[in-house]
This record gives sequence, structure tokens and C-alpha cells, in this order.
Amino acid sequence: MTTYFTEEHEWISVEGNLGTVGITDYAQKALGDIVFVEVPETDTYAKGDEIAVVESVKAASEIYAPVSGEVTETNEELEDNSALVNSSAETEGWFFKIELSDLSELEGLMNAAAYKSFTEALD
Repeated sequence: MTTYFTEEHEWISVEGNLGTVGITDYAQKALGDIVFVEVPETDTYAKGDEIAVVESVKAASEIYAPVSGEVTETNEELEDNSALVNSSAETEGWFFKIELSDLSELEGLMNAAAYKSFTEALD
């Protein structure tokens, strides 16, 4: 399984052509206490589409599809327990699973080292 990151602070862990998507630990720390998560409908999305919403005590933020594909599963637990995003943003706090329609879109995303450098430049 390989994990990629976006400049909008989403992560996607990919195995084969199935990806699991959420927001990064950096993003959840910047947002503060998460109070609401709206996961996407199971549907087809294009890379860059607004796909989900996360609200915190500080702000509301849109989550964008890091790749094109069909959402096959959502993390329904987030509807009742949005704090999972704060406690484990990059594991149990995942938002949705997506079947990638174009694996080449992963080439435009960052690996962990590049994302770390990217966020360090923001601080």
C-alpha cells in the first residue's frame, strides 16, 4: 500500500486500484476540534471535485477528490463520531474509499517526504 498527499491536505492510500481517502494529521491540527463530517455519496467524481465537508470549531472546509473514480464506500462512523478525525486522521478517521479510474493521476501527488517538506514550508 502506498500513500500519497495533496496540497489541499488530503491523503490517499492506494492498493491496486482502490484508494482510501482522508485529511492529514496536519489538516486536523490546523482545523482544531472537528464537530461535523459530511461524507460523499457513492457516485463517480473527477479529480479536484468537491467531495466532502469537514467542520470544526474554527472553520468549515471542503474536501476534494485527489483522483478520479467511483466512491465505493464511506466511513459512516464519522457521522456519529467526527472526533475520530482528530484522534486518528490518517487511520480510523478515513472519509471514503474510491476505485481509481486513472492510476496515472497519482503521479501528480506528493509522497510522504515531499508532503512533510511542503507543510514545513507553510509553518
